[in-house]
Amino acid sequence: MLDQLKQTYSGKKVFLTGHTGFKGSWMLKTLKLLGAEVKGYALAPQTENDLYHLIDGDRICESVIADLRDREVLKKSILDFQPDYIFHLAAQPLVRLSYDIPSETFEVNAIGTANLLDAVRLLEKKCSVVLITTDKVYHNNEWDYPYRENDRLGGYDPYSASKACTELVIDSYKNSFFNKAKINEHHKGIAIGRAGNVIGGGDWSKDRLIPDIAKALSNDEEIVVRNPKSVRPWQHVLEPVIAYLILGMNLEADPVKFGVAYNFGPYATDALPVSEMLKLAIDCWGTGNYKVEQLPNQPHEAGLLKLDISKAIADLHWQPKLNAAKAVETTISWYKSFVADKQNIDAVTAHQILAYLNA
Repeated sequence: MLDQLKQTYSGKKVFLTGHTGFKGSWMLKTLKLLGAEVKGYALAPQTENDLYHLIDGDRICESVIADLRDREVLKKSILDFQPDYIFHLAAQPLVRLSYDIPSETFEVNAIGTANLLDAVRLLEKKCSVVLITTDKVYHNNEWDYPYRENDRLGGYDPYSASKACTELVIDSYKNSFFNKAKINEHHKGIAIGRAGNVIGGGDWSKDRLIPDIAKALSNDEEIVVRNPKSVRPWQHVLEPVIAYLILGMNLEADPVKFGVAYNFGPYATDALPVSEMLKLAIDCWGTGNYKVEQLPNQPHEAGLLKLDISKAIADLHWQPKLNAAKAVETTISWYKSFVADKQNIDAVTAHQILAYLNA
């Protein structure tokens, strides 16, 4: 897989939104290891320990610090760069925060994507565009049945609903401006990647389980959890990052066949409740404990949501490499390395990427 991806992306221009974020920084580092020329577009990193800083992001890419809602800056950034590929990861990605800033969440996620696609309309060259949404775009019935790409979209919380709206925006642009019947006129391949509950080193986001675990264990504090019975399809960040790159590779080869939506997640049998995830993390760290704290007036959060990944396996020949236990082990190992030697974490990150690609 490493050689195939290098052959695809080496020397190519890749426009990456959200490059300063957790998943975006892993994507940026991976693209640089593959030899791509990357231009990033995102808000500024929030702390000195953000992964973007730890991998020296300003050195390895051209970085535009701006908002997706700034249509003119976004358009100029894309048209000046003339990318071969666009990976759109930038978003307001937090469910709980979306309750505090609902309208901003809709603006960033839905309108921000429309702004990006407006710029793509003006790009007079072939370009493969992979737009990242989430597993939470599905209308969640809280059942054990894994959701397929053609299942009903919806969303209880503002974040989930904003991403479902984003998919409607994408569908409209695909039909109106990037219709597959006119691929020889516009030369744009448009695909969607849906993934969720990503874990990995370098995530410091508020109200996320792994960052809370890492912070508590690093400080010898008790881990506080809200919903120990919630079941999630845990996956290491490299699973979707590499999946997006594989999708981009296939999209470039056949924009008609692969210009659709794909689910990326672990096997359905690999989903774990939060309580088991905690036990795995504590075992990997070597010490620690947790307590359940039911806060009053907690906002609604989905309890169960699994993805059917059979389409990605069949079409893209992609499949998960790391089960839940290995994903937790790899993640906790990164945080232990960070605590032990922060200055070496760029090398640790690169090692984990190359180990995954060579597995």
